Amino acid sequence: MLVAGAAGAALILLALHEVWGRALYAAPRPLPQQVFTVTGQQLVPLASALAIAALACLAAVIATRGVARRAAGLLLAAIGLGALVTATASVKAAAVVAAASGANTVPGAGTGSGAGSTTSGASGGGPSLALTTAGHGVLTGWPWHVAAAAGAAVIVLAGVATAWRGTRWPVMSARFERPDRQHQQPVRADSATMWESLSRDQDPTLSTEPATAGPANDAGPAR
Repeated sequence: MLVAGAAGAALILLALHEVWGRALYAAPRPLPQQVFTVTGQQLVPLASALAIAALACLAAVIATRGVARRAAGLLLAAIGLGALVTATASVKAAAVVAAASGANTVPGAGTGSGAGSTTSGASGGGPSLALTTAGHGVLTGWPWHVAAAAGAAVIVLAGVATAWRGTRWPVMSARFERPDRQHQQPVRADSATMWESLSRDQDPTLSTEPATAGPANDAGPAR
């Protein structure tokens, strides 16, 4: 379950860093057409934050047990559901153009589409000349869109599985926890018992009590 949940979150992060669309700008002649690439992170940034939150929730599953682990599973399922809704939200071509315009810089050179079209961009991080003209967006990253939704669905399933069966799964070792003194049975503080306590990583001074002395013999020696 942990591997599946981590893989789902990693798939979301990978998909969001890929190109989901391109914004095309027709520059005045004789300048060539410019193309800006837009990633999924620019279009749905909330999905990235939810993926990171899912990884943190998986760490909480490891560190908890019982009811707390079930609550962590429900939270993980809710995070995955939010990521699924965000990843499957309809992305319009206008959102691609808005993301490219909001960046105000050319992230890098791309490839032009159509006959006679080329791609160029401003260098040095300055404003692009193409942003002064009207542009239109083209959605090209639908496979990554589907991959992000699939990763979110895996996180939801991992959260449901944790809430359902997580209380039966192994927990972190409790060998170094302080034992409950109320439920300890007093034992005789002989050397064998002390060595057995040390071998079980227990403090023999917390689980032993002085051996009781035998009844005193008040009678004098037999004559």
